[in-house]
Amino acid sequence: MNEKITKKLEEIPEKSGVYIMHDKSGDVIYVGKAKNLKRRVSSYFNKSLKPPKVLAMTQNVDWFEYIITPNELDAFALENNLIKKNQPFYNILLKDSKTFPYIKVNLNQDYPNFLVTRKVEKDGAKYFGPYLAGVSANSILEFLNKFFKLRTCKRLLLKPEKRECLNYEMGLCLAPCTRRISKNSYREAVDKALDFLKGNYNFALESLEEKMKNLAETENFERAIEVRQILQMLQRLDAQSIANLPKHINKDVVAYMTNNSSSAICVLTLRNGRILGMQTFSIIDPSLTENEVIENFVLTYYQNAIIPKEIILSNNLPDEDFVKKVLDKNIKFITNPKGLNFKLLKMAKENAVEHIEKNISRDKQKYDNTIGALHVLKEKLGLKSLPKRMECYDISHISGTNKVASMVVFKNGEAKKSDYRKFTIKTVVGNDDFASLKETLERRLNRYKNQDGASFCEKPDLIVIDGGKGQLSSCLEILQKFNLEKDIEIISLAKKIEEVFVPFQSEPLILDRSTTALKLLQRIRDEAHRFAITFHRSVRGKNMVKSKLDEIDGIGPKKKELLLNAFETTENISKADLKDLEEIKGINKTDAVKIFNFFHKERD
Repeated sequence: MNEKITKKLEEIPEKSGVYIMHDKSGDVIYVGKAKNLKRRVSSYFNKSLKPPKVLAMTQNVDWFEYIITPNELDAFALENNLIKKNQPFYNILLKDSKTFPYIKVNLNQDYPNFLVTRKVEKDGAKYFGPYLAGVSANSILEFLNKFFKLRTCKRLLLKPEKRECLNYEMGLCLAPCTRRISKNSYREAVDKALDFLKGNYNFALESLEEKMKNLAETENFERAIEVRQILQMLQRLDAQSIANLPKHINKDVVAYMTNNSSSAICVLTLRNGRILGMQTFSIIDPSLTENEVIENFVLTYYQNAIIPKEIILSNNLPDEDFVKKVLDKNIKFITNPKGLNFKLLKMAKENAVEHIEKNISRDKQKYDNTIGALHVLKEKLGLKSLPKRMECYDISHISGTNKVASMVVFKNGEAKKSDYRKFTIKTVVGNDDFASLKETLERRLNRYKNQDGASFCEKPDLIVIDGGKGQLSSCLEILQKFNLEKDIEIISLAKKIEEVFVPFQSEPLILDRSTTALKLLQRIRDEAHRFAITFHRSVRGKNMVKSKLDEIDGIGPKKKELLLNAFETTENISKADLKDLEEIKGINKTDAVKIFNFFHKERD
């Protein structure tokens, strides 16, 4: 424990608030809340026996700060905002999983429609799900709409429309838009759909089996296969019902397991008496007790998920009243389950253990390829600090035309795509990659200097240039221009034999081709190249269209799109005769004559 921490511990108050742990680079690595800041933060640094994860985190803490709040609820809100903003390495971020989809319906509308959403809101609507791996929410929605002939449009239908859409003509919609069906009759169809979503599949399964049989008999095999796939999905859902569990039961099971070095949480989701699915998460939370880990997970997980009335937990919550105050005061937490609940918790625990066993090697490999690779890179290149934020730049053009540049960002050894940026080269004439790189880097550093833009406000630890010694020298000049050559390190990577050039060294460094450090450099270089080429193709395509069709009076973006959809290229449009142009829906005779005359005058 260094002097900065010792001094800070003496002054920290016994009040509620949030504490923020920083490493030597100043990065936020953990954010926590506490009823008593002094007691909680001191416990991380005293001499008592601590879990391995706590020791791993505290060894990386160089200093900490704290913010006092009026109460623990305000501390939770602030903690949540700081975690979202900083994405600390040791906080529960649920990185293993995306947000799973739900089917939503707003029954307050006169003519409700169903839709798929990944965001659960307190808006009075009904939500069904989440639909996990193996069950497609979109497929269920598509079946639901077709089977019950529900509307798929998103209009509010406050007043009748003039005519029906194509779905009505095809027999796929009851057409409430033109009031072909009464409000009460349409609601009956909605109620049947709701009954289906609650797990009553029998009538749908019978109907689908009959439909599949009829299609096969008429040799409509393609459609029969589609129906069979939907049937199989519903049969999987139906098969997941649990014996002796009433159909109205909705509950989750949350089990935490650890082997002291690796930890996992499994969430078992039960809806309408069926196991909808299971999610497992690798957990690196360095809380002082397992109970605190469970509490942090529950508070994080249920911020964007339907909260069932009953949650079975493998551990007690340190402050159940606080969790209920944040989430829902009516939740029933069960921490000493009996009978069927005990069996469900056992199942969740077994899956958490399996996740740990399967992912130990995967997690180690991920570490070696990211954080581990950064440590190797620092050592091999003699860098001053760990290059946690790496930026790589590449130029793309064809013979000096449509010049663009890419900026790709890796954070902690992984791509951070939200920080990627694209540049159109503005000042360079002709084919000059050196000048293009200088312009790009100067514009990027100018944005950093002015703190202009989310991706540009953060200083890179290491800049990687795709090229050799010449490209490196050009970019080093820009760093020197901004007096940043001591704060930002820079290298270049030459493709031919993967030579690494560093400033003020005449000979390149050759890294072992099997080392994770070189593979990390190759990944960011290749990603910058891909991003630059993709942008270049987009710019070139737009400029090709712009150079011709934009010159024709009266032909706007919509008509250009119609023409390109029909003919694919401007060259094909220029070769089309007047009759072909007139046949394009949305292009009238006057437009066709203008287009035809424009291209034929050009030829003359």
